[in-house]
Amino acid sequence: MRRNPAAIAILAGGGAAATLDIIYAIVYSWIRAKVPPIVIMQSVASGVLGQRAYDGGAATALLGLCLHYAMAFIIAAIFWLASRHLAFMTARAVPAGLLYGICVYFVMNFVVLPLSAFPTQMTYTPVRMAINIAAHMVLFGLPIALATRAASRAA
Repeated sequence: MRRNPAAIAILAGGGAAATLDIIYAIVYSWIRAKVPPIVIMQSVASGVLGQRAYDGGAATALLGLCLHYAMAFIIAAIFWLASRHLAFMTARAVPAGLLYGICVYFVMNFVVLPLSAFPTQMTYTPVRMAINIAAHMVLFGLPIALATRAASRAA
């Protein structure tokens, strides 16, 4: 049985990134403002459902978690596809992943979020932006790039 390197990269990288990112979001939000984990996941669902996501209990929290993982798999697939055409993305996976994490942060916060039904106006302080960009670099971009490199080498 032949393994599919694209599927491995996307599932491993996207899964690791989604898991690390949601843990970070839960811990960071709890420390910063005592926001319960269910609200973090409901806030992801609010991108689709708007304010009513916060009234849906565990069901909308589960929807938010599923959407979070789905987005991470899509983001990992984009990296995989780009790496098929840009060899440096696997040859220099660490800097490529860190840069990709920055790109993901900016696209999610300044393109996806404003186009979604997310009901809250975001505020961006320099310190909060720096922390979140660093988190996206290390916890999101890097796992995707390293999984892509590993799957590419195994192919």
